[in-house]
Amino acid sequence: MSDVQTGSVVVGVEDGDCSRTAIKAAAQEARFRHAPLIAVMAYSGDRAMAPAGRPAASLRTASEERLVAESALRDAVIDALGEDADQVELRTALGLAGRALVDTARWADAQLIVLAGRGSTSMLIGTVSQYVLRKAHCPVLVVPEAG
Repeated sequence: MSDVQTGSVVVGVEDGDCSRTAIKAAAQEARFRHAPLIAVMAYSGDRAMAPAGRPAASLRTASEERLVAESALRDAVIDALGEDADQVELRTALGLAGRALVDTARWADAQLIVLAGRGSTSMLIGTVSQYVLRKAHCPVLVVPEAG
């Protein structure tokens, strides 16, 4: 989709299982609000730093990182929503996750941003959540992981 989705719900998706509950909550909010849902995943594209013990030859290009992020995003949304996943706009963004979420929310004139929390018992939030809470122009819902 290239049209601006005014009044959308935007959900931040991380690689791994921690975003499943946030995606489900965002989909429910989008249904309640009769709003489109946009799932966003950021990727670094930074080839300069290899994880410890990883050979330099195994580094991916920025284009490969984007493809990996797109695949991981699609898989996470399908895992969380099943058949309803095809109703979600998927967006990957090169750069920092917090900035990508805030920029997407502004672009889409979002009603709400939904983020995954850091565990079901902790009241602590991560740096991405802190950034989004400070910079977002709309309400932010931080959803704890299912316990």
